[in-house]
Amino acid sequence: MQLSKITSILEEFVPLGLQESYDNSGLIVGYYSADISAALICIDITEEIVEEAISKNCNLIISHHPLIFNGLKKINGKNYVEKCLISAIKNDIAIYACHTNIDSITNGVSFKMAEKLNLDNCKILSPSKGNLNKIICYVPTKHQDTVRQAMFDAGAGSIGKYINCSFNTCGQGTFKAGENSSPYIGEKNKQHFEDEVRIETIVHSHLVERVTSAMISKHPYEEVAYDIYPISNINRQMGFGVIGELEHKMDSIDFLQNIKKVFNCQNIKHTRIIKEQIKKVALCGGSGSFLLNTAISNKADIYISGDFKYHDYFCAENKIIVADIGHYESEQFTKEIFYELLTKKLPNFALRISEINTNPINYI
Repeated sequence: MQLSKITSILEEFVPLGLQESYDNSGLIVGYYSADISAALICIDITEEIVEEAISKNCNLIISHHPLIFNGLKKINGKNYVEKCLISAIKNDIAIYACHTNIDSITNGVSFKMAEKLNLDNCKILSPSKGNLNKIICYVPTKHQDTVRQAMFDAGAGSIGKYINCSFNTCGQGTFKAGENSSPYIGEKNKQHFEDEVRIETIVHSHLVERVTSAMISKHPYEEVAYDIYPISNINRQMGFGVIGELEHKMDSIDFLQNIKKVFNCQNIKHTRIIKEQIKKVALCGGSGSFLLNTAISNKADIYISGDFKYHDYFCAENKIIVADIGHYESEQFTKEIFYELLTKKLPNFALRISEINTNPINYI
């Protein structure tokens, strides 16, 4: 199977445009045209992971964390990153990563954590801003349905649980075709008036190019008049973390024990047990201390994440229980997201979930 088919499925679900500026998601090693026989799914890429891929005849590794975060000037095997790259290239193994882009989507990393804890009424804890656009185009009345549907099919018009959303206004457009033009309607060098519909719809930033291309491809005019501008609306379909509720209140100590069991934690670092029972739960996969105040403002009883620093615990201010379960522990089920997506889309493709625990942290 061509690698481009696999990456297109992944990027349809987790677009690369959603990754943070510091990230390096996407195809890191390999050719999109490469023929892939089997893929290994993991959280981190280490020398052991590459060896596992070789032993299982997998010529693609799909990882949550990118192997390369910063630029490389030399690849001579002086560290594990360079050694992994050399081994992967020598054995013709492609490497692909989905990191912060899969952190920030509905049904991504944090939603998988919430699923494991059987939380209800889940929504994004910190919805994103600045990644929505309004696209407006002007279409001859009889072509409006075709153009509008093309935009919807390309991903425009999604607002919360609703799709195909738009606003349409009738009006009259004017133009004069130039000498070297090929007008669809009207005559050269003659002012023309045409009944048109102004179509307005929302589009996510990472879909702007695709929606625009779809709109132009179905538009009858030689030169298409359209506007695109950013809007500051909160995008509740994307962002970091999750907040949800337990079906029934649970004793705080019992809930912490349940977390320890579900996420297979050797220990959990936590703040004082200031609440006897837990009902409302906030969480975030990976390093989530930046959302602590958001969890507090959402009146969560407990906030579950990883990588809290010493002074972060003071910021709980006796308003919330903080439970640090570990970075790896919080993201370990990301492998299931990849597996479920690809087996659904490619039921006959060989997928392997890594058997290696790549967590670099050990406890005694």
